Amino acid sequence: MAERISSEKLSRDDGYLYYLGKDGYVWRTPMKTNSRGRKGKVGSEKIKREEGYLYFLDKAGYVSRSKMNRKGRR
Repeated sequence: MAERISSEKLSRDDGYLYYLGKDGYVWRTPMKTNSRGRKGKVGSEKIKREEGYLYFLDKAGYVSRSKMNRKGRR
């Protein structure tokens, strides 16, 4: 089960991949099919990462996290 981390709602555009960068901000980068797109920072809210969690942008547009299943590792 995922838990919502951010309070900032982000809108998605077609042809982009959204991810949480090392700096803690949400970034977007164009997919291979989007030749005119440019990568850039999308969100203004900084997220502090914790080890053992997978961070993603959910369907509603908020940053969420889910505990990683490592099958006995770590």
